[in-house]
Formats: sequence, C-alpha cells, structure tokens
Amino acid sequence: MTAETPFHAPAKPLPALASRYLEVDKLPWQETRFPGVTMKVLVEDKDSGLVTGLFRFAPGAKLPYHEHVAIEQSWVLEGSLVDDEGEATAGNFVWRPAGNRHDAHSPNGCLVLSMFLKPNLFLDKDTVGWNTKGGT
Repeated sequence: MTAETPFHAPAKPLPALASRYLEVDKLPWQETRFPGVTMKVLVEDKDSGLVTGLFRFAPGAKLPYHEHVAIEQSWVLEGSLVDDEGEATAGNFVWRPAGNRHDAHSPNGCLVLSMFLKPNLFLDKDTVGWNTKGGT
C-alpha cells in the first residue's frame, strides 16, 4: 500500500510503519468539480483507490447520480446529507454497499467524514473520483 496525505509535509521523514498525525485544520480545502463541495484528503492510496476525506457542502450543494463501486461510509459531523433513501443528520452515520447508486445534496450545508475503498463512479459524465485540482 502506498498511502499518503497530499499537502502534508511532516517536519522530518517518517519510517514506513510510523503513525501519521495530522493537523487537519492546516490541510488545504480542495475544490471538486461539484460546485459548493470541497474536501480535505486525510489519507489516499492511489494504487488501491482508498480515500478518507473531510467533505464540506455549502448550502444547496449537490453530488450528481453516482455509484459506490465498493462500500462507502460517512459520518455527518455538522448539518445533514440527504438522498432519496433518507437523511443523515449531525452525529449520525450512513454506509452504503458496493453497487449503491444515488445522488446526494445538503439543503443547509454539512461537514462529513467519508471513507471510500474505491473511487465513486459519477454517472453524469462517466468519470471516476473527485477530480480535485490537487489530483484526487
């Protein structure tokens, strides 16, 4: 596994098996191709597709119809995230099995910690991943 945290430079090089401690507030928000949706990449393995990210949705922001290629897990820290199956509110958790398809939006904005084993397949443009300027 070649996991890393983009935009995080530890004060000194770390051994391969050392823990990585992040000051999340110092990581930059990355714009995604979805208006009003930004993310901080906490850990990413480009070889496997694994991503853990902190996502911020502005009020009214939407993700288009997409498929979770592998299990997706999200913990809503602030606000709420809504789709046609329900609403995940602050302090609550939702997970979706591989193959689940939906769109998602946040009427009033939200902050969500999400974990992906593989990138989403966005069906609006048949693209994979978040397409941030930083490369995720």
